[in-house]
Amino acid sequence: MQSSLQDKCGIIGIYSYDESVDVSSWIYSGLYTLQHRGQESAGISVMRHGFINTHVDMGLVSEVFNKDLLDIINGNVGIGHVRYSTTGDSSLENCSPFVEKTDELIISMAHNGDIVNSKQLRNELTELGYDFKSSTDSEVICHLILEEYKKNQDILESIKGACNKLIGSYSLVLLINGILYAIRDPLGMKPLSLGRNKRFVSIASETVAFDSMNLEYIRSLEAGEILKIDENGDEISYSLPKESHEANCMFEYLYFSRPDSIINNKSVYDVRLSVGKQLAEEYPVDADVVIAVPDSAIPATLAYSRETGIPYAEGLIKNRYVGRTFIMPTQEDRDIAVKLKMNTVKQVLDGKRVVVIDDSIVRGTTSRTIIKMLRDAGAKEVHMLIGCPQIISPCYYGIAMATKEELIAVDKTTEEISNELGCDSLYYLSMEGLVKSIGTDRENLCVGCLTEEYPTIIPPELYDNEN
Repeated sequence: MQSSLQDKCGIIGIYSYDESVDVSSWIYSGLYTLQHRGQESAGISVMRHGFINTHVDMGLVSEVFNKDLLDIINGNVGIGHVRYSTTGDSSLENCSPFVEKTDELIISMAHNGDIVNSKQLRNELTELGYDFKSSTDSEVICHLILEEYKKNQDILESIKGACNKLIGSYSLVLLINGILYAIRDPLGMKPLSLGRNKRFVSIASETVAFDSMNLEYIRSLEAGEILKIDENGDEISYSLPKESHEANCMFEYLYFSRPDSIINNKSVYDVRLSVGKQLAEEYPVDADVVIAVPDSAIPATLAYSRETGIPYAEGLIKNRYVGRTFIMPTQEDRDIAVKLKMNTVKQVLDGKRVVVIDDSIVRGTTSRTIIKMLRDAGAKEVHMLIGCPQIISPCYYGIAMATKEELIAVDKTTEEISNELGCDSLYYLSMEGLVKSIGTDRENLCVGCLTEEYPTIIPPELYDNEN
């Protein structure tokens, strides 16, 4: 998977039925399991008896928090956030949860996704007299809720009114005056799930957060659902205006989510196995060994091996201690960065016809380096299989992706891409195979980066910047 393709955030909210229980350490545990969704910053907000305590900082969850700090920010209801920036710079003022206070409301918010009309909304709110401390979508949403509250003095209606003005992707957890709310946009682009045990109720981007806290996964929130968890722990569901279909992000299944998660009530691991099985049906390459680009492509590679009978082996070993990805100034530097992240096993590759499976190709720089590494390790042939169709357009909904001119598949045939990467053959999973593997209707998936057909209006200034 290309290092340039990153999801925006992971979010969690927890309510404890026992007011004496501190949820901050449990939020920490949940964020730790969601660390793969964002490594730039982390933050926790908790509330008790009308007072909110928040701590945010740059770095990994384990770098931002320690036991003494968690003991200080205590309360029986709270939210947490890990961030990878797409809208807004990577800086302390843009860390979340974002907190806004007025005489009547205390709002703390964590957001996963991107609001494509945030610039227009920000300009409108600025004209109304709102001052912005950050460049994030979260502050825009907070100010929208405050503006709606001025009109109707009703928190739920203010949330609905704000959401009705948002275009784009958003899964939200909010603390408003001690009440926990969870919201999923009407297209259901970003995942959000509900978990519970006898002590807690929780909302999280992925169900692995529940596993770490010994909570039972209950369900995925519906697209357009507002779930309110009140001061008694009661769950009350409301709905935003329905869309004719959903637009679940297909990359959640292929790459972003952990394989042990359940997304939209589907097992991510099972979807990735189905991708491998479908690749085997479409492209049964004659080879000696099949290997994965770790880690997201491993389940698909295992399934491909089972279906074709080609032995599976670990030809690429991932270094799990490299940490965050740095922007390298030259291609030589980027090649070195790839080699720091993974290395080849010569004994597996030397003299072999190799099938290597990855979930996608964006710029092609990582794939090119990997193929060269395989050849340097003695691979006689290298055949690359990709678990999704060609990426031909940017994402505007919370994935930090290359501009269109940087995408290797734009205006090139598969053979031309294969020649540029240096492999003997290159095969992409068909759109029909992708949809079949996920097990849903195509109209319920967001595949804008594969088709240039987006589920929402894209403001001209965003589209022009990418073309």
